Amino acid sequence: MKATFGKAGLLALSIMPVTVFASHWGYEGEGAPEHWGALSEEYKTCQTGMNQSPINIDTTLKAHLPPLNVHYIDGPTTFINNGHTLQAGLTTSTKNTVTLDGTPFTLQQFHFHAPSENTVHGKHYAMEAHLVHKDAKGDVAVVAVMFDVGGENAELNKLWTTMPEKADQEVKVTTQMDLNALLPTNKTYWRFSGSLTTPPCTEGVTWIVLQHPMTLSEAQLKKFTQAMHHNNNNRPTQQLNGRAIVE
Repeated sequence: MKATFGKAGLLALSIMPVTVFASHWGYEGEGAPEHWGALSEEYKTCQTGMNQSPINIDTTLKAHLPPLNVHYIDGPTTFINNGHTLQAGLTTSTKNTVTLDGTPFTLQQFHFHAPSENTVHGKHYAMEAHLVHKDAKGDVAVVAVMFDVGGENAELNKLWTTMPEKADQEVKVTTQMDLNALLPTNKTYWRFSGSLTTPPCTEGVTWIVLQHPMTLSEAQLKKFTQAMHHNNNNRPTQQLNGRAIVE
């Protein structure tokens, strides 16, 4: 359907702020990460923030971090290709939580980036899963899991079989999935303060990056990258600006 505008309509369009049209972000070209902060006033933190994610995990501080308290009992119910990533959603009544500093954070969704966004001693992993949680106050905590190419991941297969391969396509997940099986048995982790890795790049996010990677097969990785039209969907690592990474 072709849109038509009268003179008044064209004038209205010409005086609308440029950001109305320019705020589409992505991972390449004019919408690439280095331009996010300029695309929209709302995205300014992507450029000016001092605690941005992802980061390169290199020098760390030893601390007596408590074991990660994960309580996952529900699987996802939806799987969407939003053009930026593949994201699995849960019911609003989910009881899936991770407890940090005595506070329960409820799992909101989880999604994937290939290659990994966070790096370890400069190394990218083949893929990284972000399990995004929120507490009652709205504070955000992300548990990140790295994936190396290796043996096929049976739990990922349950999602991959229903993979939405076109942008803006959403499917129902009918297979019961055990999210615990997406996490390594050894849940040793790095912890630091950061941000969302996509616009608006909001800061104040607690990051928990698990140190032991999982595996996925070459075919599983290829299926994901095909759904992303073979474009990488990782934001480059950001400056630490004096932040401590504890383990």
